[in-house]
Amino acid sequence: MNADGRRTEDALELLSAPAEWDLPPERHLHHKDVLMQQIDHDLGHAPTAAPVRPPRRRLTRPAILVPLASTAMVAALAVTLTVSGTGHGPAPADRAAAGSARAQSASVTLNRIAVAAMASDVTPVRDDQFVYVRSLAVSNKGTFEGPVVLGAPHTVETWTSQDPRPLKTTGWIRESGKDAVMPDETIPIESTEAVPAGIDHPTYTWLSSLPTNPDTLLARLRRDVRVFDGESREQAVFSLIGDLLSETLMPPQNTAALYKAAAKIPGVKEIPDAVDVAGRHGIAITREDPSSATRDEWIFDKHSLAFLGARGFITHDKQKGITSDTLTGSTAVLRRAVVDGHGEKTAGAES
Repeated sequence: MNADGRRTEDALELLSAPAEWDLPPERHLHHKDVLMQQIDHDLGHAPTAAPVRPPRRRLTRPAILVPLASTAMVAALAVTLTVSGTGHGPAPADRAAAGSARAQSASVTLNRIAVAAMASDVTPVRDDQFVYVRSLAVSNKGTFEGPVVLGAPHTVETWTSQDPRPLKTTGWIRESGKDAVMPDETIPIESTEAVPAGIDHPTYTWLSSLPTNPDTLLARLRRDVRVFDGESREQAVFSLIGDLLSETLMPPQNTAALYKAAAKIPGVKEIPDAVDVAGRHGIAITREDPSSATRDEWIFDKHSLAFLGARGFITHDKQKGITSDTLTGSTAVLRRAVVDGHGEKTAGAES
């Protein structure tokens, strides 16, 4: 059977597969703003020092994230907020039924997204190339002790090395615009130890090697994921899948498998309308993690089901007086391409 025939057969299998679900209601994530504040601190004492960056870059929770630029945007974002403690909400049985329906809907939607992914074309990436991603992002500029303060939207560009060898520099990042960190400077993404291809250095070749059976893949991710203090393992896996989907390129069958694996994570639900930082409306897949008081969203185009971006929320924080969902940031993926060198934007092929 040729590649096209195999892809069609796989897509039909995804369509016919039953939506399995296990839903017990169930992240102190590693914040991007921790890194940003550390960079500012380091630069104040050693202007020539290159920032040392943790291996994985979380996209959610005070991490990357949305401009509250206008009342219209605020109103649009408010659609997805869940306000607790009003005393006038639906009865517990009604809430449970609604939550179950949203979970079933999320499972069906993730299977549809997986089918759409199987039909996509992705340019294979050589080991000597880079995956280029340009995003619009907003970050939390507030202090750890103070309230969330969102900065202005700015452009973030990353070049991720596909070299499978252990590397201390796994890529480069450049931000531009108001509230960007070190504007218009291309900064190496570095680790103190060499990082081999894997979860912390996800190359096209490594991603291609992952299991395409969703159960096997989910077991692999649960085993290998790094769990930060205060988050559940299920949320760590959900966040990892979101990172891989937003920051990398991989074969369609691997993308589809990640979506089907996500459908099996307890607590995943659907939101019918959400808006990314670029103002694009879409369907959101979300998961709230009570153990870390956070909620993450992945946003998809309502028609093509293409991945648009991500948002992060704090759901409650007594110390900061937060009692309902508070947006901590958002990203909108604008372009992905395969390029031959870091700093390039147009060489190679776009996917």
